[in-house]
Amino acid sequence: MKVIKKVKDLREVLKVYKKEGRTIGLVPTMGFLHKGHASLIKRAVSDNDIVVVSDFVNPIQFGPNEDLDAYPRDIEADSKLCESLGADFIFNPDPSEMYHDKKAFVDIEGLSDNLCGARRPGHFRGVCTVCTKLFNIVGSDRAYFGQKDAQQLSIIKKMVGDLNIPVEIIACPIVREDDGLAMSSRNTYLTSKERKAALCLSKAIFAGEKMAKEGASVKEVLTKIEEIISAEKLAKIDYISAVDLETIKDVDDFSKATLVALAVYIGKTRLIDNFIYEV
Repeated sequence: MKVIKKVKDLREVLKVYKKEGRTIGLVPTMGFLHKGHASLIKRAVSDNDIVVVSDFVNPIQFGPNEDLDAYPRDIEADSKLCESLGADFIFNPDPSEMYHDKKAFVDIEGLSDNLCGARRPGHFRGVCTVCTKLFNIVGSDRAYFGQKDAQQLSIIKKMVGDLNIPVEIIACPIVREDDGLAMSSRNTYLTSKERKAALCLSKAIFAGEKMAKEGASVKEVLTKIEEIISAEKLAKIDYISAVDLETIKDVDDFSKATLVALAVYIGKTRLIDNFIYEV
């Protein structure tokens, strides 16, 4: 397992495997890898001959008052995990390698206007730009994304289709801690008291999903989720919404595949969670 920091070097080494007809899987991450990332890497290893894990805290998807500088980083631990799981390469470029004198960006209309996109202006422009660059640099056959970032996943799928990028996007299930909390690198920000309080997210998601499956309306589900979150004193709701999974537009019934998503501040830490109701 090798760590590569230069675009040119990664392209050169992958060129050999492509000539041999080997399949390449890409797992885009911002590093500080946890079991959720591990599940993506394991799936990529099982599906492909060669696996590249990008380990890059992407500065252009952070807003001016967000946690770019504080975002956790540990390339040594990430390297050990990737090697243990069978990944072949980590791509760990410096920001200057990815964005030297950059003037071109990739954006998407519509799907970024709601949920996290509405609260984090420019976030998905940064996500689309870095993913497009990674797809072009690696030239992978498949790329793996977690369902926890459900809006991001919908946007990447749409972007790849609209721009005719020849990569298959593979969605992988949310991975949770034993007590239900969705795994996130930002969980490390939580104090022990906040960590306990954060369980209101998964508690609300599980309750809402159960109600939806039992025939409750969208309004009833959202009301129940809000009640559970609001009962936690350390929680501050950013949004709780039900949207069409493809368009990310608000819905008032479960007649189509529906994403029920929430973002909640626990103290100063913003966490997200969701479930998908399939018709």
